Amino acid sequence: MLKIKVFLTAATLLAGVSSVYAADLEVTHWWTSGGEAAAVKVFADAVNGAGHNWVDSAIAGGSNARPIIISRISGGDPMGATQLNTGRDAEDLIKAGLMTDLTEIAEKEGWADFIRPAKLLESCTYEGRVYCVPVNIHSFQWMWLNRGVYESNGLTVPANWEEFIGSASKLKEAGVTPLAVGGEAWQLSGMANVFQVALGGVDLYRQIKEEKSVEAAGGPAMRKVFEAVAAARGLVDSGYVGRAWNDATNMVITGKAGAQIMGDWAQGEFSLAGQTAGNEYDCLPGLGANPVLDTGGDSFFFPKPNGDKPEIVAAQLEMASLLVSKQVQVGFNLRKGSLPIRGDINLDDANACMKKGIAILANPENILPGSEQAFSSDTQGQIEDLWVEFFSSPEMSVDEAQSRYVEIIEYAD
Repeated sequence: MLKIKVFLTAATLLAGVSSVYAADLEVTHWWTSGGEAAAVKVFADAVNGAGHNWVDSAIAGGSNARPIIISRISGGDPMGATQLNTGRDAEDLIKAGLMTDLTEIAEKEGWADFIRPAKLLESCTYEGRVYCVPVNIHSFQWMWLNRGVYESNGLTVPANWEEFIGSASKLKEAGVTPLAVGGEAWQLSGMANVFQVALGGVDLYRQIKEEKSVEAAGGPAMRKVFEAVAAARGLVDSGYVGRAWNDATNMVITGKAGAQIMGDWAQGEFSLAGQTAGNEYDCLPGLGANPVLDTGGDSFFFPKPNGDKPEIVAAQLEMASLLVSKQVQVGFNLRKGSLPIRGDINLDDANACMKKGIAILANPENILPGSEQAFSSDTQGQIEDLWVEFFSSPEMSVDEAQSRYVEIIEYAD
């Protein structure tokens, strides 16, 4: 259904029409937790405020949502806009010519001048054309700790992974799960990536993600990562299988668990619970050992509509412009717990953990590629499957798991 309200925008000019009817835009995404819902409302309010109608189509869980989204677009049932990870999720759809080209508006608004790091916009670019808009910088490289759990049990809040391991037995004695984990594939793979940086080292991470080094994958530094994942098996509770990430976060919030290794989106849940960084909870980037960020995150793509619908394309372009605007970037990321893609906005209201992230991001040497940027969806899936099998199978040895990992990296694309 189209409404009868007419307005002019920069997107109108780029679309080559003189007036645009406000349009219904179905938006698919997987932001369904309480903190995520509060953040996505900022986007919805901005789109609705521009005279369009944000038709929310949330699908719980990225691993569930991604194949549905891709299937709909490739099958001729496109939505108006969709969230996907910043990286190679939509590569085949772009090659097939199914995504709206955002190059003109990106150039007109100078996205390359304010989106940082540059790798984010590069991940949205194919053969020199821009096909998506990055909306945040997310990194998995964080551990979240409940300060009260440690203090009430006479323990110092850990400052690194070694201290965390050292206090785990006392938490167990007190009836507290040391490490809150969700057994979904992406969660376990993400945790392993954190170990890869914090325990294996930045060089190891770069060698595997950027160079696809088989030697590094089979070396002693990577063996430390497998040993850490094996050790983590003994730090979790029996209910971890299938647990959603935000339910694991809630275990930390409520004091049922001491800590969780999870991306910075977990901050949205702490905020929704009325907790403050540095008071009720603490955060350790890089497990306190290597404070760096892998700059993954979320982007919005705009599938081409069926038929000649310039009003839909114009609405898509306006939505893209709104998503990177200063006001929307601030409002969204403060609620999401992520870092903004703009380096020219005021974040005085950011909490202590977000400010840690901003400081890390200021040094380009601290910025690492996310897995979505480094590997194809097929390679990512193979790695995720291996981590799930290894974590849930104590009988699988470190040697066997690492050998299989080497094979995956050898043929990675």
